[in-house]
Amino acid sequence: MANVVQDLKYTKDHEWVRAEGNQATIGITDFAQRQLGDVVFVELPTIDDNLQAGEPFGSIESVKAVTEVYMPVSGRISKRNEALDGEPELVNTDPYQDGWLTVITMSDPKELEGLLTAAEYEEYLKAESE
Repeated sequence: MANVVQDLKYTKDHEWVRAEGNQATIGITDFAQRQLGDVVFVELPTIDDNLQAGEPFGSIESVKAVTEVYMPVSGRISKRNEALDGEPELVNTDPYQDGWLTVITMSDPKELEGLLTAAEYEEYLKAESE
C-alpha cells in the first residue's frame, strides 16, 4: 500500500499539499511516483507564474511515461525545487520531503477545503484499485 502522510491534503490527480499560512508546498504522492517508475526529468514552473487550481504546472518524465502535474490551489509560484534539476530521482526516494516540486503563495487558502484529507485519499486509492 502507498504511503499516505496524515497531515497533508490530496487531489484525485495524486498531488499533495502541505499548507503553512498562505504558503503551500506541492508534490506528487508516493502512489503517483510508484506508478511512474524511475523519474528521469522534472519540468517545473517559473517563479512568479500565476496559476489556477486544476491547471497543469509542469511534467514528470519517467522511464515509463511523461505525465503532467496539476496545481491543486490557485496562486503565484514562490519557489521551485532546484535540486530536482540534477536529482530528479528525489521524487521517487522521498516524495513528501526532498522530492517536493514547488511552493505557491495561495490567492485563496479556502481552496484547501475542497481537497481530500489523508483518510479520503486512502479511500480513493482503495476504490481505484478494485
